[in-house]
This record gives sequence, C-alpha cells and structure tokens, in this order.
Amino acid sequence: MSARSVTSPSPEGIAASARAAVKGRGLPPVHLWNPPFCGDLDMRIARDGTWFYLGTPIGRPELVRLFSTILRKDGDNYFLVTPVEKVGITVDDAPFVAVDVEAAGQGRDQVLRFETNVGDHVSAGPEHPIRVERDPETGEPAPYVLVRANLEALIDRKSFYRLVEIGARFEGWFGLWSGGTFFPVIPEAELP
Repeated sequence: MSARSVTSPSPEGIAASARAAVKGRGLPPVHLWNPPFCGDLDMRIARDGTWFYLGTPIGRPELVRLFSTILRKDGDNYFLVTPVEKVGITVDDAPFVAVDVEAAGQGRDQVLRFETNVGDHVSAGPEHPIRVERDPETGEPAPYVLVRANLEALIDRKSFYRLVEIGARFEGWFGLWSGGTFFPVIPEAELP
C-alpha cells in the first residue's frame, strides 16, 4: 500500500459486518456498497493464495472464505468492503488461486471449469476469460482466469500443465477452447 495510513478495524469486526450484510446464499453485492474508506488493514494475500493478518497466516478457512466474498478491486487497489466500511489490503499477485480444473467436451464445445482455493467455481468463457502473462525476463507463463468483477485467480502449475495437454492450435496460436471462445496462450511460431 502506498502513502495511505494503516487503520485499526479488526478482521473480527469486518467479518461481523460481512456476516450481518450477507443474506441467504451467494455473494454479497459489494459492487453496490459505497462506504467511507477507513484506511489500510495489515492484511495481505500472498501469491500462493495464503491470507495473512499482521504477518501471520489466517488459519481459519471459513474466515478466509468470508473475507473473499467481500473483496473488491477498484483500479489497481484491493479492498474488503462492507455496507459500513472499506479497508485496503495488499494482494501480491491475484487474490485467488485456481487449484483445480475439469474439462468437459472437446474442441469448440469444450468447457473448462475451475475451482479456486476459496471454493468458488467458474467456467471459462466470454464472461470469465483466461489470459496468460509472460515474465519479460524468463518467459515463464502466468495464467489467470477471471472469477468475478475484476478479481482473477492465478491458475496453479499442475492445472496449467493439464490445460497445456488439452490445448489446441487455432489461427496461428496454441491455446484453449472454453465456452465457445478460444483463449490464445502462445503463438504457434514459438512452439518447439
């Protein structure tokens, strides 16, 4: 976090506000909430999907899941948002990790369904695109899938290797079909 101040709201207080705001099943409407910014919280999501508070991993999966439901990205910044408060947190890469993928069908009819480390399920397609960034120095790929409203999941290595095995060539690219959409991964000219 840049020059913003660290605030004092506790994770327990934010969790209580989130629980009170969530009615029924499904995700809370964080996109509709516009509470005042209360400062930054010393909370961080590591690249491997581990959530930390005050430098210590949060060991309660149900608390991490609850926080994940009130996470929002505005511009380049991440926030936990409830109807009454908005606090900034740090995200090292993507806020979620896609820890598993299942493929159903083949070719253009294939659907890739991802599961995240916080229990979200999403099928890649026009509404949930896959993208691949490449490290400019090493060329190492970093694949992502959009989970919801500007929040992506980094696709873990084992899942990405499984995707490469079912990849296809299309219009000069090697990539993946899902939900009737082709997602380019690497130009065919760069393939061995």
